[in-house]
Amino acid sequence: MSFGIVLLVALTVTAIALLLRSVDRFPAGPPQHPAAPSAGQVLAERFARGEIDEEEYERRLTALRAHGPGQGRPGPGDG
Repeated sequence: MSFGIVLLVALTVTAIALLLRSVDRFPAGPPQHPAAPSAGQVLAERFARGEIDEEEYERRLTALRAHGPGQGRPGPGDG
């Protein structure tokens, strides 16, 4: 009888340990997605790959800095 109780306690402890290990493997909440690269990063990557030359890179970088992040160019109706 005492062997049965020891075995039951051992199985319970093992089950709890395995449950805790499996819970730690999965993050809580929705999956995290990497942040999108900034416009400056995309521009630098295009320059590094040779898609644009240095003159084009400098011109676009100057335009990005002049307009600030997320502002873009004014549209046709903007004053």
